[in-house]
Amino acid sequence: MKNFKVVIPILLALIVAGGGSFLLYQWLQSQSGPKEVVQVQSEAVPVAVAALDLQWGTKLDKQMMKTVSFLKESLPPGYCSEPEKVAGRVLVAALRQNEPVTESKLAPESVKTGGVSAVVTPGKRAVAVKGDKVIGISGFINPGNRVDVLVTLQDPRDKMEVTKLVLENIPVLATGTQIEKNAKGDPAPVDVYTLEVTPDDGEKLALAAAEGKLQFALRNVTDAEKVLTQGANIPQTLASLRKAQPQQPPPEVKPASAKKWQPRDSSYTVEIIKGGKVSKEKFSF
Repeated sequence: MKNFKVVIPILLALIVAGGGSFLLYQWLQSQSGPKEVVQVQSEAVPVAVAALDLQWGTKLDKQMMKTVSFLKESLPPGYCSEPEKVAGRVLVAALRQNEPVTESKLAPESVKTGGVSAVVTPGKRAVAVKGDKVIGISGFINPGNRVDVLVTLQDPRDKMEVTKLVLENIPVLATGTQIEKNAKGDPAPVDVYTLEVTPDDGEKLALAAAEGKLQFALRNVTDAEKVLTQGANIPQTLASLRKAQPQQPPPEVKPASAKKWQPRDSSYTVEIIKGGKVSKEKFSF
């Protein structure tokens, strides 16, 4: 009987604690849970994208593209939904994988052939020159870069070699390698660089490549400043590396000593001949 009286308060305490815990749990769930679930549905539109990285000048086909769903609110301008509609078009800008194929990155429909001719700016020309790894700065010159062109040749006026910057801020359209025979007749790789120039600059570039040795200088794509240079030859280059000599004071010029004034002789002599006699008389005035 005494044990039963002890157990009853314990049971009541457990029932009260359990009920309070349950009610507290229910209250917390009601406060933290969402009061209302709102479902937002948006229409998805298929967009043609690049299935792999594509370079400019590439002629597109179906295997190079795929479709990806875009939300209607985030469609890119000039997009295409069906890859078949842009198959055969030529890219004028590079595309990364999964990047949308848009009209602004395609050549006009009249352009049917890919390559450099599709991306040359109207009014300009693509001119290729031979080079090597030195000219190409060990492979750091790639399509899309801009370079300055320097040439080393002989000045016809004094037969002295001079290096001069002849072209500035020239776009590089393409780089590649072709096989030609060297001086020994063996096949050897030759680097070729295709630059986009105006017709006038094309004449300068062709002349410089034929008469001298070319060198490219890679420049920042945001640097459009023009620089006029005087050119460099061997004497000027060596003189610029010498230590400046102190200027010597000019030699002192002593004034010429004044000559004493001497009166001018105003007399003259007359020779008189009379018969066989000759006489001289001096007259003064």
